[in-house]
Amino acid sequence: MRIRPAGAHALLLDCSDADADADADAATFDANVDDTADTEHGDAGRAAATVVADRVEAWRAELWRRREQGDLDAVEIVPAASTVLLDGLSDPAHTAALLNDWAPTPISTGTASTGTTNTGTISTGAVEVPVIYDGVDLATVAGHWKVDVTAVVRRLTATEFRVAFCGFAPGFAYLTGLAAGLGVPRLSTPRPRVPAGSVGLAGPYAGIYPTASPGGWLLVGRTDLPLFDVHADPPARLAPGTRVRLVAA
Repeated sequence: MRIRPAGAHALLLDCSDADADADADAATFDANVDDTADTEHGDAGRAAATVVADRVEAWRAELWRRREQGDLDAVEIVPAASTVLLDGLSDPAHTAALLNDWAPTPISTGTASTGTTNTGTISTGAVEVPVIYDGVDLATVAGHWKVDVTAVVRRLTATEFRVAFCGFAPGFAYLTGLAAGLGVPRLSTPRPRVPAGSVGLAGPYAGIYPTASPGGWLLVGRTDLPLFDVHADPPARLAPGTRVRLVAA
């Protein structure tokens, strides 16, 4: 783990490593990436990305725990695909010294940890999201996975996902948990409008669109569960670290 300054009052924890960087980069799957789900390089990239995601989750959980017990004065703790940002630090140099002495509890590769709320309180159980599996891209996903549509639904409902980080739109959670080899490419041309509640897959992630927006993820289903409410506390139902099950409605 590398610690980098990020402005006057922030630190960026880089949870990638030199050996995994190249493979992890190969697993980001932007809109122009071809399907590599069945290639050795693609599998290695997704496996490396999973290791990094677990490392990020271990540090996120440790930092939220440290802040809750008063050891860390960060205003914001923001996980991403391979980093954790600590913002609003009163003394970044002192915090960096503390970080060098802290060791998070490792997360087993490919498994989900206990979820944590925005206040650092441990939540119990997984959030069950009822999904109607009738997405327009189900057959496409089945083709990438070389199985039938029924097997795609079975794999998704049997997987326990974890919110790795949030981004793209308010309340949009990037869910990890798919096995290496099950990553899929985005559409070459994004759709101008994806309905709210759409459940999609892209690269190594699953995700649910909290509001209608453009998007290029492969759509496998839909849910009526509200995922973002500006009047709720917290507004986002799926916070980083939360375990998620995409159960068949």
